[in-house]
Amino acid sequence: MSTLLNIAEASDLLRKSVKTLQRWDRDGILKARRTPTNRRIYDHADLLKFLGMSPKEQNRRIVAYCRVSSQAQKPGLKNQRRVIEDFCIARGFAGVDYIEEIGGGLNFKRKCFIEMVDDVIRGNIKTLVIAHRDRLARFGFDLLSHLCQEHECELLVIDSEKVSPEQEMVQDLMTIVHCFSSRLYGLRNYRKALKKALTNPADVK
Repeated sequence: MSTLLNIAEASDLLRKSVKTLQRWDRDGILKARRTPTNRRIYDHADLLKFLGMSPKEQNRRIVAYCRVSSQAQKPGLKNQRRVIEDFCIARGFAGVDYIEEIGGGLNFKRKCFIEMVDDVIRGNIKTLVIAHRDRLARFGFDLLSHLCQEHECELLVIDSEKVSPEQEMVQDLMTIVHCFSSRLYGLRNYRKALKKALTNPADVK
């Protein structure tokens, strides 16, 4: 069944003004259908054909990915989203899917991240927007960028400010130290609990 759009909806899809569509209709460039009350309507499939797009291409999504590392940084998600929303409005993007996730940048098993990468590989995402490179991943950004390119997904980084090799190395080392410090802290607690269990098995519930 065909999907019919009014002239305002057609204008949004084509990114042209209503006046332009009215003129195109009069000039025969893009003819509109008419309702019983003589209002212009458009078949969605006809508009896709006019744009040279298949329905599959039209259904590819624009995704914005926001991430912070911990619950303590959760307010930062709102800031990221606000920046990306302003960027998408300026670019004229509509129907953007916003993904918000809490998880470390060294963790490649983040649920939303994995699902998003799978969608890129399936060809379901045409544009991926992030605030900073490290919001996607602390390491391996170039590989992820290549993956997007190979699957015709445009990767847009709002803040693409470059840092010196020395600054980048310091940031990477700090990330690694933080990651392994957290693991060692968890391991230390595990060893204490294990030692207590072996020493006083009666205390283990």
